[in-house]
Amino acid sequence: MQLGLDVDVQKLKTDKWRKGKNKTEEELDSLKGDFKKLRKSIRTAGLGKMLE
Repeated sequence: MQLGLDVDVQKLKTDKWRKGKNKTEEELDSLKGDFKKLRKSIRTAGLGKMLE
């Protein structure tokens, strides 16, 4: 009986960890997209060049 409860607890912890990992990966992908847009805007505006 105790072993069955331990397995259930471990499964719940694993599921919670996987959901957190998926959310983190989605947020990272979103940040990468935002960064690409920002870099493109900077290049378009000419702000990426050093002043001499």
